[in-house]
Amino acid sequence: MKNRILVNLLLIFFLTGCIGASSPGVFGTGVSIAMDPRTLGTQIDDSIMDTSLDARLVSMNKNYLIDVKTKVLDGRIFITGKVDTPEEKLKITKLAWETKGIRSVKNDLKIKEKFNFKQSAKDLLITSQLRSAMIFNKKIKAVNYNIDTIKKVIYVYGIAHSNEEKDEIINEAKEILDVKDVVTSILFVEDLRIKKD
Repeated sequence: MKNRILVNLLLIFFLTGCIGASSPGVFGTGVSIAMDPRTLGTQIDDSIMDTSLDARLVSMNKNYLIDVKTKVLDGRIFITGKVDTPEEKLKITKLAWETKGIRSVKNDLKIKEKFNFKQSAKDLLITSQLRSAMIFNKKIKAVNYNIDTIKKVIYVYGIAHSNEEKDEIINEAKEILDVKDVVTSILFVEDLRIKKD
């Protein structure tokens, strides 16, 4: 019994030590393992689905490694990024739905336009500003969210503990200068298929 506990503690130490508690490494979502309201089993299931989808996307087109981002939360896939044609967007949606164990797919892929360094820098700044605002807002558990900004449109994915928390995130995002729109894919703790006790 003592050996099993020791092995489990060492495993947790190595997993968190190697990737950091809130990095997007082994569990893939960028959500802190300790703070995440999903069970560890659900986090692992989501990570497996995310890894499987990413592998199939890259085998379809190597450019998707950079151009397409996927997140899986509680069996739901969220897709952002850029593709060349509307047909690619449809193919990716179909591929996502074919992922074993998936419950829903939200595809926010955009059709590519000419690369604009100034726009990309602005998007990065917007993401950083929102991340900072969420960290300093005591009503928001910032580790439970992922943020992408594409052409001044903010995409927020995560798990909220209440409607108030979700509203706070939207308000913080809308206060950032030059933001065109805020698209949220936020689940509530009570909506999770398996809840922590």
